[in-house]
Amino acid sequence: MVSLSDIRTAVELIRGRVLHTPLVYSPTLSSLSGAEVYLKLETLQLAGSFKVRGAMAGILGRKGTIGALGVITASAGNHAQGVAVAARETGIPATIVMPAWTSITKQEAAKGYGAEVIVQGSSLEESLEAARRLAAGGRTLIHPYDDPLVVAGQGTIGLEILESLPDADTVIVPVGGGGLIAGIATAVKGIRPNIRIVGAQAAACPSAVAALAAGKVVRVNAQKTIADGIRVQQIGESVFPVLQEKVDGVVLVGEEEIALAMLLLLERKRVIAEGAGAVTLAALMNGQVPVRRGEKVVLIVSGGNVDSFLLERVMRYGLRRSGRILHITTRIEDTPGNLARLLGVIASEGGNILQINHVRAEPGMPLQDIEVSIDIEVRGQPHGDELRKALREQGYASILS
Repeated sequence: MVSLSDIRTAVELIRGRVLHTPLVYSPTLSSLSGAEVYLKLETLQLAGSFKVRGAMAGILGRKGTIGALGVITASAGNHAQGVAVAARETGIPATIVMPAWTSITKQEAAKGYGAEVIVQGSSLEESLEAARRLAAGGRTLIHPYDDPLVVAGQGTIGLEILESLPDADTVIVPVGGGGLIAGIATAVKGIRPNIRIVGAQAAACPSAVAALAAGKVVRVNAQKTIADGIRVQQIGESVFPVLQEKVDGVVLVGEEEIALAMLLLLERKRVIAEGAGAVTLAALMNGQVPVRRGEKVVLIVSGGNVDSFLLERVMRYGLRRSGRILHITTRIEDTPGNLARLLGVIASEGGNILQINHVRAEPGMPLQDIEVSIDIEVRGQPHGDELRKALREQGYASILS
């Protein structure tokens, strides 16, 4: 297992090559949760995530043994970019094997940092097998989480947390393959054994929870998740004992909770977090991690490399689920002034129209009518209910949603 001494060595190894990211207090999240909430913003790290720490340590720690073909790894995105950046900085070729479902944005980002990208495999595990086969031909494998040098690099985050907030009570960490939480738990508990370390994992891929329940590493079926960065079907063999010994629990969060956490970070802190980076806030806000009033809680916001189109969909979904966007569909008579009167009611109630669509001559609809669908920005669920009531009182009784 990785030791505190290994992590301190990694600090020196990567010093000056990665950023010491800020730990930011959030009054809003503190008020909402009752705890004192701090965000460790690895979204501001090089390549947009914590992964460059482990990648840099993994490459620099074995640079003398890396051949002319360079390094290879498998990743759904962030580790790929971390390895690509670290390889570029050290003048070493890098090859990345990515699963077929990896977003085009993350593929292009890795290429942009100078890596060769191979898309192969329907899961991260299949991509890792492909990377291992290629490594046998002369490349050095930098495993995304089951590598002691990589784990030590990720653990440098734990030392930075204690440097900025020595009296932290709880640290909540995203869990995919387990390298990040293993490194942070080793660093933090090596200095302050009583700090609580809790993992947060997407319910769509509960590999750590399943392993802890079974008492051994197990492979789980992975569903689609917006937290694709932690969609790992089997946690690392070498990090599992650390989870058993040093982690106080791992909780699961759902897709809706992750989306709402992403929205909350964006609106209240202007932090763009990917799904994997927002699971820690989701776990805090859904009550899975109980906290005392005034308890100092650190949330690891592990990355911000979210696909722009996914971000747009998640934000719209989150706004609708939180009652900030009201969607209505109604039918009106297709005569001059009727649509204007409908929109006037919405305006008089303080609704802001975001999108409108009207359809004529649908099967089963009277020929003299049109169907109007409108997305309306409202202040919240109570305001939406008031607007809906006002529409009904004005004769729009056929509102469908």
